[in-house]
Parts: sequence; structure tokens; C-alpha cells
Amino acid sequence: MNGRYWKIAWVCGALGVACQSAPAIAPVEMLAPTFVAMLSVEVAPPPPTAAERQQSASLRLRGLEARQAGDFTAAIAAMRAAVALDPTQQSGRVLLGWTLHLDGRTMEAVEVLTAARDRDSKDVPTLNALGIAYLVSGDLDRAIATHSEAIALAPENEIAHYNLSLAFQRQTQFEQAITHAERAIALEPSNPHPLVALAIAQWSRGDVEAARQTYRRAIALDGRYRHRGYLIHLERAGFSARQIQTATHVLQSIATSS
Repeated sequence: MNGRYWKIAWVCGALGVACQSAPAIAPVEMLAPTFVAMLSVEVAPPPPTAAERQQSASLRLRGLEARQAGDFTAAIAAMRAAVALDPTQQSGRVLLGWTLHLDGRTMEAVEVLTAARDRDSKDVPTLNALGIAYLVSGDLDRAIATHSEAIALAPENEIAHYNLSLAFQRQTQFEQAITHAERAIALEPSNPHPLVALAIAQWSRGDVEAARQTYRRAIALDGRYRHRGYLIHLERAGFSARQIQTATHVLQSIATSS
């Protein structure tokens, strides 16, 4: 007999008890189905209290104020705390994701906004923000898919049409880019960004005169677009570096043709 087991038998005998091997543990699949189901169920956290909701709202406001002041570190910290206090507030998650995006932390923004979309796949502001984050990160296929979902839910969604125009232009699908830019212009005629998006799509397609005319409409709305140095501002509007360069070519073409 193995020495270790001999010692166990001796102790059991001394205590006057029978030595039996421990019963085998049944594999999970052999357990009662109801019990297995109980093991796999995640217990939902309790809903936030009224005080937690109020504190979360105050933190979101504080975060917005910090963001407007340019203090993104404080803004993001406040917004994260707001989400932790009231995770049921979808707009708080979108606000956090969008602020991360504005701070240039695109991958973090995508992570937060993807989680928000998983919680509510029908929320249009969530889809808009996630689509923009995908666009800026260069993930054009996901940007197009996400903004298309947003338009399916809200066809009059100027943000999605505008960003689809930018995404399709980068994929050299110029007809699609023009169609969505024109729709964005119709929905928000006072915004020069869709006009510049349309102008670069027309220019890329080879329709130089149409691009000039469209860009002149953007200048009529906002005279700053006649200055080449101002065009760097388009980066914050979702334009890539190459798209800003194309807009610069359109502007220079207007200057030389006058």
C-alpha cells in the first residue's frame, strides 16, 4: 500500500471511522438543466437611486463645462464618474464617448460607444457618434455600416448623410458621396460642411466647374472658407488630411479662375 494512503487508513482506523474515497464531482453537463441555467444567469445590478441619478446629472453638467473650457482630463473624469453612478443613462455613455473622440482618443471612444450601441442598438445619437469615431479612425466599412443603420432608423439624419458622403468619397465611390452630400445640404442648408463635402466629391469625379460653384456656396455661408489657412478646421468636421488637401485645390482653382 502506498505510504500516504497507509497513513490515512491508520488515522481513520484510530478514529473508528470508515475511510471512503471522496465522491466524484459530476460534470456540469450532467447537472440538472435548471441548476446549470442558474449558474449562467448574470445578476443585474440594482437600478440607481434617485440621489445617484441626480449626482450623475450634476457630473455630466460639470463634465460639459470642463470640456467647453478645454479641460478634457477633468471632463472625461467627470463623465466616467457619471456613467458609473447611473449606467442606465444612454446619453451619458454617448457624451463620454464623444468627449473621448474630441480629445483625440479615438480607440477609447470606439470602445465606449460600441458598448453603448450594444446596450441600445436603436439609439440614433449613439450610432451617429460611433459612425464618426469609425470614420476618423479610418475604419470606413464600419463607418458606412453604422451610419447606414442610423439612416434606416431616421432617414432625415443630416449627420449620417454628411459622414457617409465623406466615407464614400474616401472609398472613391463618388456618386454615392454626391448623393449623400446633397441630402445633407437639403436637410441643413445653413451648414457649410456638407457643401465642402459635395465640392470635393464633385472635384474627385472630375466635375471641376460644379465643384467651384458648390464651394462658392460654402463661402457665401461662411466667408472664412475663402482663406486657405482656415481649412485645417475641417479636420474637426471629419475630413481626412487628403480631403482637406482636395478642398484646398478647389479653393485655389476658384482663385485662379477669377
